[in-house]
Amino acid sequence: MQQETLAVILAEVSGTFTTTSAPVAATRLAAALVLGGVIGFEREIRDKPAGLRTNMLVSMAACLFILISQQLASSGFANDNALRVDPLRLIEAVTAGVAFLAAGMIFRADDKIHNATTGASMWLAGAVGLACGAGQIPLAAMATAIVLTVLMVLRWLEKWMGTH
Repeated sequence: MQQETLAVILAEVSGTFTTTSAPVAATRLAAALVLGGVIGFEREIRDKPAGLRTNMLVSMAACLFILISQQLASSGFANDNALRVDPLRLIEAVTAGVAFLAAGMIFRADDKIHNATTGASMWLAGAVGLACGAGQIPLAAMATAIVLTVLMVLRWLEKWMGTH
């Protein structure tokens, strides 16, 4: 009985990776986690409310949504006419969800807007996760590197000019 149960569990787990192999899916999820973490770390060291963990989770969730959509597109539970996976609609849904979270971080006090960059970092982490899920890890890494460079250079310029 115990061996039969184990066999059923193993068959269920091993049979689910039809479009993307388990190692490839793990690589994409790990890349999303790491790159989202890089963005989040920059926010964390600036003592912002949405830092390392938040950006890691947003990026990984977005990656997972893409991986799920790829699996659904190839699944056999519906015929070709009944199931249509539109990648733009998926991107729109992830973007809207992350934007909702990011907007919750932004507030106004004393005629100043606070945490807009943190909200934008969450939005970017979502895009990075989508790119990783789609197998575009080099593109996600480039975007992460460019954004970190921009954030650091602008921080340095603000300090140099005495505006922040």
